[in-house]
Order: sequence, then structure tokens, then C-alpha cells
Amino acid sequence: MIHTALLKKQRFILGGLSALIIVTIVIGMGWGPASLSYDRLLPTLLGQGTFKEDFVLFSIRLPRIMITLLAGAALALSGSILQGVTRNDLADPGILGINAGAGVAISVFFLYVPIDVGTFVYVLPLVAFAGGLLTGCLIYVCSYHRHEGLQPVRLVLTGVGFAFAFAGLMVVLISSADREKVDFITKWLVGNIWGSDWPFVWALLPWLIVLIPFTLYKANRLNILALNEHVAVGLGLSVGKERVILLLTAVALAASAVSVTGGIAFVGLIAPHIAKALVGPRHQFFIPVAILIGSWLLLFADTIGRNIASPDGVPVGIMAAFIGAPYFIYLLMKK
Repeated sequence: MIHTALLKKQRFILGGLSALIIVTIVIGMGWGPASLSYDRLLPTLLGQGTFKEDFVLFSIRLPRIMITLLAGAALALSGSILQGVTRNDLADPGILGINAGAGVAISVFFLYVPIDVGTFVYVLPLVAFAGGLLTGCLIYVCSYHRHEGLQPVRLVLTGVGFAFAFAGLMVVLISSADREKVDFITKWLVGNIWGSDWPFVWALLPWLIVLIPFTLYKANRLNILALNEHVAVGLGLSVGKERVILLLTAVALAASAVSVTGGIAFVGLIAPHIAKALVGPRHQFFIPVAILIGSWLLLFADTIGRNIASPDGVPVGIMAAFIGAPYFIYLLMKK
């Protein structure tokens, strides 16, 4: 009976969030420096637009909207996994340093590896994954205690330390780079969506197609991991194995997202919390809600950010920080 009521509530919330996302997409398609009247959106989508309308909608607006939706979903799902695995409400790929590690890998690749334009888009998520994976392994090793196991508080503090260390390393890399490449890295650091063409959408989409169903399949294991570790072992769960698999999944999701959006924090932090407040802490219920909340948050932040200042707007990472930082402070005070 409880599950039936929760399922109905979840479906209602998912429907409401989907409608909110659609409304925001429509607003984003028409709002911008190159204005596109809303009464022309449907004819243009149906192939009856002028050359200018087709170019603005299909080459500029829609790919960027798709990127923000996919990246927001990936960051929210990554945060949901990390909070469940670490049993820490403050866990987030940005706060734990995974985003920073992926950023360092991308910067080194961009600065020192010869780039093939044709494969650059598809290689970048793999480079970011390698950097995020190495960072995740270092954080795990440094926070693991032989007798106490993995302590959530130690994991978060270690992650914060690595985030600051990698931020310093980024400064060193920037100081020795060419001006053009420095501009790219600087935009990445502030969370500027630089990958806003269709190839970036196709590069990011497969990660989500594979990892969203996989995470939902692992939802019951996440429920058990969120309990006391001794309880999880008593229930027959291979805690170490499952934790490593899920941490790899979280790293892959975060790295694939930040490879095209830059260093965006807080989306992976606040989306799971809002979802839990709406439908409760069971992962099979709140993860789909968190995915849609993350998509809408990043889309909303980008839609506002790119239109409130000219000519380039405010980077979405800064807008997300404006939204997420107060909530982060609230969590710190509450927990």
C-alpha cells in the first residue's frame, strides 16, 4: 500500500517535472540575442522555417539545450550515487574533487597532446573519465582505514583537499600555456558550456543510456549501502565490491558531463536532496526524480545565465553556484 501510494506520487512528480522542463525548453528556444518568435517555433521544428530560423534553432539553441539536460541528469545521478555510497549528505562530484581531477586531465590533454579535430569530441569524455577515475582512486586510498574501513567524513574531507590541490595544479598549467589555450581552460574552470554542437550530444548520450538503467538496477544495493556497514555485511552484500563498482559509475557520469560543460558544482548535491524530500530516501523512487531535477536546474541556470548579460552571458557554473551555495550552507548548518 505504501509502495503504491509512493509510486503514484512519484509518477505525479515526474509528470510535473517533465512539464516544467518542456516549458523551460520552449522559453529557451525563443529567448536569446538572436530572437526567434514563439509563434515561429512549431513551423521551424516542422521544417518550415527560414534559413535564419533553422540555423538559430537547430545549430545554436537545441544542441545547447540538449547538452544542459544530459549533463544535469548525469551530475544529479552521480551525486545520488556518491551520497548513497558514502552515507554523507554533502557528497557531490564537485565537492569531492572528481570534477577537478577530470579538469586537470582535460587540461593536460588539451595542452600537450596533438588534437585530431574529428575524434576530439569523442575522446574528451574518455580523458575526463581517466582523470576522474585516478582522482577517485587516490581519494579512496587516502581515506580508507585498514581497521575502520571507509569513513564517510574522512572521504569528504580528503576529496575537498584534492579539489584544492588540483585547483592549484590548474593554475600552474595555465601559467605555462598559450593565450588561446588559457582562454579555453579558464572557460572550463568557471563552468562555461563550450561543447554546444550536436557531436557533443552524441558523445555524451551513450554514457547516460548505459549508466542510468545500470544505476536503477543497483538501486536496492544502494539502499543497503546507505545503511550501517555492519548491517550491509550481515545482509550478505559484498560491500567493497559494490562500493567500487558504484563509485566507478559515479565517476563516469560526472566526468562525461564536465568534459563538455566544464567544472559545475552543486547540481549533484542539491538535486538528490530535493528528490528525497519529495519521494523519500529509497533510491528506486528518488533517483528518477533527481535526474529530472538535475536536468531542469542546469537548463534553468543556463537559460537565465546566457541571457542576463551581453554578449557572452554568465557561465552556467556561476549560476549553478548562486543556486546551490545557499543550500550547501543550509546543509552544513543542519548536519
